[in-house]
Amino acid sequence: MSPGAIAATLVAFRMQTPAAAEDAVVTALWESGTSGVHVQPGPAGAVVLVAYFPDRAGLTDELRSSLAALGVDAVEPAPVPDVDWVARFREGFQAFDVGGFHIVPAWESAPGPGRTGRTLRVLPARAFGTGTHESTRLCLSALESLAARRPLGRVVDVGAGTGILAVAAALLGAASVAAVDIDPEAVESVRVHARMNAVGLHLVRGDGGRPFASSRCDVVLANLTAPLLLEKRDEIAALGSASAAVVLAGFLREDADEIAAAYAGLGPGTLQIDGEWAALVIEKRP
Repeated sequence: MSPGAIAATLVAFRMQTPAAAEDAVVTALWESGTSGVHVQPGPAGAVVLVAYFPDRAGLTDELRSSLAALGVDAVEPAPVPDVDWVARFREGFQAFDVGGFHIVPAWESAPGPGRTGRTLRVLPARAFGTGTHESTRLCLSALESLAARRPLGRVVDVGAGTGILAVAAALLGAASVAAVDIDPEAVESVRVHARMNAVGLHLVRGDGGRPFASSRCDVVLANLTAPLLLEKRDEIAALGSASAAVVLAGFLREDADEIAAAYAGLGPGTLQIDGEWAALVIEKRP
């Protein structure tokens, strides 16, 4: 189970798929925002998948439509175990390092004086982002690399989730950081993480880049899904100044070519890979 949405109201769906299509179906489930997929044995030549999602309107119809083309004939509701997901997650979540950041869960004491690097404290919440996911790690590494070469200046985090990336940008010396998310619980999570890490952020509840003026930001962060990165391409692209850096993540490596093609007009990009996930760092040239 992913830490994202572990405290949210979860729903589960059970489906049977040909074994040969398992990877494609699991990929489609992740792109639809699943919090975790349990693979079970099925009849000969098939597997049974149980996928968990934060509950939202229209989810059942969306899944049935997107999975039908992959050979999934039925997507049926399934029971959700009565489990304290936050407690379960805490059992396995320990402090760890990502580049120069030391990610520390809120319930642990601060690292000792011998620890080097920046401490970033996190608290599991309904919004996505505790540093454990590959896409978050890719963004943290990209931010560090940018900060080592240039001032971060004005940063905006589009679809901020828990706000971990916005907090990291502030810790790396950004002149100002704005975090925007349409989910009110995400905005509250950003507020908690900013306070926990003693940084100042501008919090905005809004949809994508529309709340902001064009061409004002020096670094644009967008750790979203591939469909959202494509849908909001123009909004995201418009936020950056003439020499801005744009960090795109949250998509699988197999979607990298499509994302790169959509954003090709901004400038040269560098693709970074972590497991099955990818990030694209674009540095615009005046």
